[in-house]
Amino acid sequence: RKHTTRRRAIVEALAEKMEGINGSAPFRTSVAKVERRLKFWDEVEEFPTIHIGAGAETRQYEGAGFRFRFLSLTIRCYVSDDDDVILALEELLEDVETVLEDNDPLEYTDSTGASQSTVQMNILTVDTDEGVLEPLGVGEITCEIRY
Repeated sequence: RKHTTRRRAIVEALAEKMEGINGSAPFRTSVAKVERRLKFWDEVEEFPTIHIGAGAETRQYEGAGFRFRFLSLTIRCYVSDDDDVILALEELLEDVETVLEDNDPLEYTDSTGASQSTVQMNILTVDTDEGVLEPLGVGEITCEIRY
């Protein structure tokens, strides 16, 4: 089973790392909640919150039976701020990016209990609503994880 998907284990490991965003250096914000799946706006009750959703997964087949797996992740960040929602969102996105960079490669435990690690995490896009929903704000980071 060495080439099976590890989606759930990777999302869980990343969520645990995101829960460490507590406002202490090097972080600028403190996260109220980290969800292991994407939710609709009306389900968000605490701010700031981070939702991590696993997307499509592809394979790249190499010689000698070796293969890479590529997992697409969406990390959605929600904030609420009456003063400057754009700044609050930017700070949270910076913190998320710090977690991604500081944990590349990401250590995780697979479904059999074996320790594993990713090969590489690439941030593909960072996007925000640019204050359209003020005093609420939403930002999204999409990344690709090779393992």
